Amino acid sequence: MTEEPLRIVLDLPRAEFRLQVDLTLPSSGISVLLGPSGSGKTTVLRCVAGLERAQRALVRMGEETWQDDAAGVFLPTHQRALGYVFQEASLFEHLDVMGNLRYGLRRVASAQAQRTLDTAIELLGIGHLLQRRAHQLSGGERQRVAIARALATAPRVLLLDEPLAALDHARRQEILPWLERMRDELHLPMLYVTHSADEMARLASHLVVLEAGSVRAHGPVAEVLASVDTPVVAGEDAGVLLRGEVLEHDPQWYLMKVGFPGGALWLKDAGLRQGAPVRMRLLARDVSVVLQEPDGTSIQNHLRCEVDAMVPDAHPSQVLVRLRCGPTWLLARITRRAWETLALRDGLVVWAQVKSVAVVP
Repeated sequence: MTEEPLRIVLDLPRAEFRLQVDLTLPSSGISVLLGPSGSGKTTVLRCVAGLERAQRALVRMGEETWQDDAAGVFLPTHQRALGYVFQEASLFEHLDVMGNLRYGLRRVASAQAQRTLDTAIELLGIGHLLQRRAHQLSGGERQRVAIARALATAPRVLLLDEPLAALDHARRQEILPWLERMRDELHLPMLYVTHSADEMARLASHLVVLEAGSVRAHGPVAEVLASVDTPVVAGEDAGVLLRGEVLEHDPQWYLMKVGFPGGALWLKDAGLRQGAPVRMRLLARDVSVVLQEPDGTSIQNHLRCEVDAMVPDAHPSQVLVRLRCGPTWLLARITRRAWETLALRDGLVVWAQVKSVAVVP
């Protein structure tokens, strides 16, 4: 495993668009490639894997170069230390789970191979499935086995191409905690393709937004989501991610107080211990703006903020307002009429009313 970043420079003409990306991605955590269907997300993964060859490309994992057209270097897929997880698990039906996992080790000549495999089995919680045939597994179990098989090769980067797309909602909720555990415990860069804002909110540590083959925005997920210069998540999913910790509990009302840089919020008690880290998602539709601190309202969370910026929203009747609460950004969706009526302007001190907060597991 490496501490060096993943460097990706691609230029590939397609019928629908020209894929042009220039990215330096972190050496650990999950870099989510987000965008609508046909924006080039899967093509990026295929080029990194060597399954598709871009023009004037550079793909470098740390100090190891997999493609450099300027130097005439192009390693075939089997010579690249990567794992690839597809939408469909594609397990061998005639083998049991252990047989599928051991198949993934065939191209790995390493004394560490068995230990790596044991770690993958434990990490993904599939030890009790090892003797089952593939047809005896649920969709979520099949995908966990496929991920473990990819990890068993001790890759330097793991590529996941919409691994939850073929699963129903219940199976998605089943596998997401295992992906979060991988993000938090593996010092391994992962590229994760999705068009789901929910998956992005739960998994991303770094976000790359693609549109028609071009990188519209990229960076730490909280920074990208809070940007109003190039808003990347539109409609009902527009919002921000906050990181905080549990400050106290109110057992009488089954609430917990979560502090974050710039304020604190009362949330439904999720059973977390005091001091536990919390990742929260605040949607712009659940934040309103008032000029004085609210009194006599059912909305319990009020934050003192300053207006930082305003941009038009998708519908001409609405605008997105970015608010600064200390070092933390919030987004609020209000009507254009409310903006004019309240005479909001950059730098004005206001109060944000937060109606609802989702704790990201």
